[in-house]
Amino acid sequence: MAPGKTIKAKIKKTLPVTGPQAPTVSELMHWYCMNTNTHGCRRIVVSRGRLRRFIWILLTLSAVGLILWQCAELIMSYYTASVSVTVQFQRLPFPAVTICNINPYKYSAMKEHLSELDKETKNALETLYGFSEGKSKVRRDADDWNATESKFLERIPLLKFEDLSKKTVTEIPSGNKRKIETSVFHQGSSMVNTGDPQDVVGFQLCDPNNSSDCAVYTFSSGVNAIQEWYKLHYMNIMAQIPLETKVNMGYSAEDLLLTCFFDGISCDTRNFTPFHHPLFGNCYTFNSGENGKVLTTSTGGSEYGLQVVLYIEEADYNPFLVTSTGAKIIVHDQHEYPFIEDIGTEIETATATSIGMHFTQSHKLSKPYSDCTETGTDIPVANLYNKSYSLQICLHSCFQRAMVDTCGCAQYAQPLPPGAEYCNYKKYPNWMYCYYKLHEKFVKEQLGCQQICKEACSFKEWTLTTSLAQWPSSVSEDWMLRILSWDKGQKINKMLNKTDLANLVVFYKDLNERFISENPANNIVILLSNFGGQLGLWMSCSVVCVIEIIEVFFIDSFFIIMRRYCQKAKKWWNDRKAAPPQVNAPAKEGHDNPVCIDEDLPTFNTALRLPLPQENHRPRTPPPNYSTLQLDAAFTDPLPDTLEGRSH
Repeated sequence: MAPGKTIKAKIKKTLPVTGPQAPTVSELMHWYCMNTNTHGCRRIVVSRGRLRRFIWILLTLSAVGLILWQCAELIMSYYTASVSVTVQFQRLPFPAVTICNINPYKYSAMKEHLSELDKETKNALETLYGFSEGKSKVRRDADDWNATESKFLERIPLLKFEDLSKKTVTEIPSGNKRKIETSVFHQGSSMVNTGDPQDVVGFQLCDPNNSSDCAVYTFSSGVNAIQEWYKLHYMNIMAQIPLETKVNMGYSAEDLLLTCFFDGISCDTRNFTPFHHPLFGNCYTFNSGENGKVLTTSTGGSEYGLQVVLYIEEADYNPFLVTSTGAKIIVHDQHEYPFIEDIGTEIETATATSIGMHFTQSHKLSKPYSDCTETGTDIPVANLYNKSYSLQICLHSCFQRAMVDTCGCAQYAQPLPPGAEYCNYKKYPNWMYCYYKLHEKFVKEQLGCQQICKEACSFKEWTLTTSLAQWPSSVSEDWMLRILSWDKGQKINKMLNKTDLANLVVFYKDLNERFISENPANNIVILLSNFGGQLGLWMSCSVVCVIEIIEVFFIDSFFIIMRRYCQKAKKWWNDRKAAPPQVNAPAKEGHDNPVCIDEDLPTFNTALRLPLPQENHRPRTPPPNYSTLQLDAAFTDPLPDTLEGRSH
């Protein structure tokens, strides 16, 4: 070995090793406590007396616990958001206002397509309640149905409950009485009036491939039952009519709009953008922004909003499809789809409806602060509406996709997915039953749409305040209706009735724009500053001290433990290599004598009596030469005290 290495080895062997190169973890901890800047750890080592050392241990552990608690609170507060509301007065963009007639199509134009359905509906009403047009109220017998074909009632028969407790029903049109099994009686979506079973009417839907798999939908009112039954067949018929034909059967902008003013200036049908809604027919959007221009207003009040007079034409309403008269409107952003069937506001006829608005913009923070989406691109649901993302768009698109995947066709009230077609029972005979079962799962949140779809982080909202007044007044009714009839004279040849008109005013109540936004309660700079304050307060520690703790307690301790295991493994391996090979020989006891089987070691006398082993070899340890114990040779001259004893 070189002299330098020899001297270095002697120094390492002589001097104690401390710090990261310490041989044991306890020595490393002792070195850390003596050299760290955290005074509590040092006081634990240098304190004299068990009581004082225990106090310092308790104080240090308490400080560490407080630091961990405070840091956890800081991390939790880092993921919280504070809400700020900003109100500013400025010129505001006017929202898009979509207006639809409650009656989607002119009944005079639809009669050709609905004649058979309307005829069976009238016959069903006559059988159920005993009345018909132009005849006395006499219930129609089941035998009278034999003369006419009733394909709609045969496909979905209406049921009238005779005894609700026993679930016995009379089937229309056959008149057969039967009992509804409890396994097929669907109470989940029924509203049953148990007080009077004569009022309970419903219909039954069955799977054409399995006649035993049925569901009975009941209603407490015959009006609701007939109307729901009618809508099912109505959607089936409308799904087979081309879009161009349906647009021609609806209300044109000239038919719907009589007068128009915005911001004190006259407007006309050119300011309205048409679009076709599956359930409401031709609808018209004011200020749609389709040409890239959005109207604004700089003054609040009803005089500076949108003022329109609508012609409803009640006489041309479908008597079985709608039971109310008027229009529906919705206020929305130019980039949003108008879900008028969900959140539309109804406008009454012979009434002036004033709708005051407050404008609010809201912005929420996305992950990790809330579970919202910025643009909807992270949602695994295709947007079928060609508009900006919203929760309703996601839910409707998700249901439509599930409808196509499960039933094989699309539901008529929603846009078509690519490659799909609307349901009709000529090509898809079980679509109605499939739709009702699927809708039941959707309402019970079993399709997963509510779990997939998220709210939008940014959205605009117009808070509406509605007020009503009788219009026109009794003193002005005559001349106003005459003038409106004159303006409309090119289209009609009769005096207008006030029940055919509706007055609508939409305006800003004020120009205060409220902006609600979420901001992080803390940022990374504040978080680190708070961490440093807690460490300095409880442990007089800094960032360098934290790095030191990580180095000593994690990195150095890990390497020391691994070095110990490596040394043990190396020693075990060396011992295994140095061990002699094992020979299958009987164990030898008592100085390698195989005959000595006693557990005690042999004495001199027993060793002499031991027999020789079979292989006749001598023991490795010969017996002692006891002749050396004789004292004559060692002491040849007598001692003086011995001689004196002999002389006496």
